[in-house]
Amino acid sequence: MGQNSSQLSSMTSPVRVIVVGAGCRGETYAQFASIHPKRMKVVSVADPRKFARTKLQQQHKIEDNNVFEDWQSIVEREKFADAVLICTPDRIHKDPAVAFAKKGYHILLEKPMATTAEECTAIVEACTQAGVMLSVGHVLRYDPLIHKIKELIDAGVIGDVIHIQHLEPVGFYHFAHSFVRGNWRNEAESSFALLAKSCHDIDLIHHWAGARKCLKVSSFGSVSHFRKEYKPTGAGDRCLDCSVERTCPYSASKIYVDRVKQGHTGWPVSVICPNSLPDIESVTEALRTGPYGRCVYECDNDVCSNQVVNMEFEGGLTAAFSMVAFTEEICQRKTTIYGSKGELSYNGHEIRVFDFLTQRSTKHTASSEALKHYGMGGHGGADYHLINAFISAVANNDPSMIRSGPGETLISHLLVFEAERSRVESRVVHCGDGARS
Repeated sequence: MGQNSSQLSSMTSPVRVIVVGAGCRGETYAQFASIHPKRMKVVSVADPRKFARTKLQQQHKIEDNNVFEDWQSIVEREKFADAVLICTPDRIHKDPAVAFAKKGYHILLEKPMATTAEECTAIVEACTQAGVMLSVGHVLRYDPLIHKIKELIDAGVIGDVIHIQHLEPVGFYHFAHSFVRGNWRNEAESSFALLAKSCHDIDLIHHWAGARKCLKVSSFGSVSHFRKEYKPTGAGDRCLDCSVERTCPYSASKIYVDRVKQGHTGWPVSVICPNSLPDIESVTEALRTGPYGRCVYECDNDVCSNQVVNMEFEGGLTAAFSMVAFTEEICQRKTTIYGSKGELSYNGHEIRVFDFLTQRSTKHTASSEALKHYGMGGHGGADYHLINAFISAVANNDPSMIRSGPGETLISHLLVFEAERSRVESRVVHCGDGARS
């Protein structure tokens, strides 16, 4: 889609949106209505947590009769909006997505689509049968610089793509927050790490490979360091009562209390106080009694802290992906794409292309209209671009404005499931053929 697609709307009234799941992601996407009230209006919210739904209600002046504790109550009513933003926990994606599709709502579904291949397929089938648009929250597809990578590949600046090397550095305290203490720590409660954290990245690799199908995949990974046997001698079960807390980089006091003292009450601090605004008292109480105050060596986490995925595509293209928890950078991806005529590298800030013929390098940047001062600068401004594209698509009844639609997104999700199957079964998986080894 073009950057000016927001100006092409054929609807004379704002796109009416329902927010299902008023947590961090739901609140972020809903902010678009505050930035562009003539283009989007939040008319309803559903969330079992009173504080979360009341906060969103107040932010968007939602009528009391359109505030719900569960999404089922909305589906039971006659259709009263144009679209729904489904930002529920990973394991509660399929049922609302299918139900809202059947009611005729266009859907923005937070990634991952669902936690099984069967549920992902069911969502796509429901949206296709109902004739509604589906946009999946692969926000990196909407990052201006990452989109520029695809444009450069398609323009042939590095020739035929031969190999893709891609790294996701999760960040040491981000991983401790989300995947050791937090909502995505345990596969039974959410999903495996490659799906929860890195389906973005497998999707990008698949996207950069173009029309070439992935033939084979292998993967290795494990839970490193965040295990009971690595607990320091004398450490307590909670950071607030720990004698060695000062020497621990994963200390909850450092990650949360110190941030509040510095005036930072956004992510990740806001996550640990789901029923109140964060301050010293509420954060301290949350760490004393809640999951985020636990010692990282005494949690029920079982998702990989480091994982590699190797892929072979048609035509001999190979790709190697690495996800690692123990990094300084927080989710600032690094990519090198090797082509027959040149090499493209991306460091999270700019793109550099080295031309083999001229032996000269060219740097590329991309502009962003993300309006970061409105709080939608997340993921390099991609949060803004994703919801902008979705609202534009609904307003114009034009699914081509969505970069993360159902077909290609389903294929990349299935590739994630194949990669995890390779890791669990310790074998090379031939894509699309579960019987081969």
